[in-house]
Amino acid sequence: MTRVAAIDCGTNSIRLLVADVDESGLRDVARTMEIVRLGAGVDRTGRLAPDALARTRAALAEYAALIESTGAERVRMVATSATRDASNADEFRAMVLATLGVPPEVVSGDEEARLSFAGAVRGLPPDAVGPFLVVDIGGGSTEFVLGSGGPAGTGDLAVRAAVSVDIGCVRMTERHLHGDPPTAAEVAAAEADIAAAVDRALEVVPGRQAATLVGLAGSVTTVTAIALGLPAYRPAQIHHARISRADVAKVTSELLAMTRAQRLAIPVMHPGRADVIGAGALVLRVIMEKVAATSVVASEHDILDGIAYSLVDRSLREG
Repeated sequence: MTRVAAIDCGTNSIRLLVADVDESGLRDVARTMEIVRLGAGVDRTGRLAPDALARTRAALAEYAALIESTGAERVRMVATSATRDASNADEFRAMVLATLGVPPEVVSGDEEARLSFAGAVRGLPPDAVGPFLVVDIGGGSTEFVLGSGGPAGTGDLAVRAAVSVDIGCVRMTERHLHGDPPTAAEVAAAEADIAAAVDRALEVVPGRQAATLVGLAGSVTTVTAIALGLPAYRPAQIHHARISRADVAKVTSELLAMTRAQRLAIPVMHPGRADVIGAGALVLRVIMEKVAATSVVASEHDILDGIAYSLVDRSLREG
């Protein structure tokens, strides 16, 4: 076993996993998340805002201390949609190197999809049969990847097709959902934008061929927690829960009809997700409709776990 530290810096959140890992599996040592909204305004300005960089720097300083205290031997930080889009990405990279001691890797959408797939599919329950369509609904983008693995997601992983499209929950909220709650016209505009992007994605990734849809990231796990009626956010109950398309549609409609204050009052809601969860749920609902999925398996394991695996599995690194 090798102790590694994996950091996933997305548009909305930054997360750390310290784990003991080899090619057969991983064991968590520490797993934590902060909502830093690094990509706030990037869709409009093309730049990372100073206050967003400051929030991210503060979170990274805490992570650096935790990595040192746990004795991680290898560290990899992956940055995704917001930093691919930003004109001042060099400023972000310099800040990360100074704070963390390693540079961030601003990965392509294809590698982001592969890492998400590896993290999600390894260890799936026996009733989750391939081929798998993994969808990772982030803040700035959503990744689609179709592939297969051995029984219950073990064995060799084979990615057939992958694509990243710009329909994340932060981006769709900033672009369309301005009301509190959003108006019917705003929701319709967001849905049309999402549907067009999903159609483009499915031209590259034949998602309708999948036997199992696996959903990743906070939008999916929060919708799952609401559908399950949990009194608090409980990862162990959310991980690998299977939620019907009808339940996803119901939760989506309810969230889009609520004010931000009402969403904040939901017991499972992270305060940093309350203003963007409606858009994230809408992305999930449209995907399920477009691929004719009757259910989605939620996974608490995602790109963060894939990054950890990549530190011991060279096949997961883009060559």
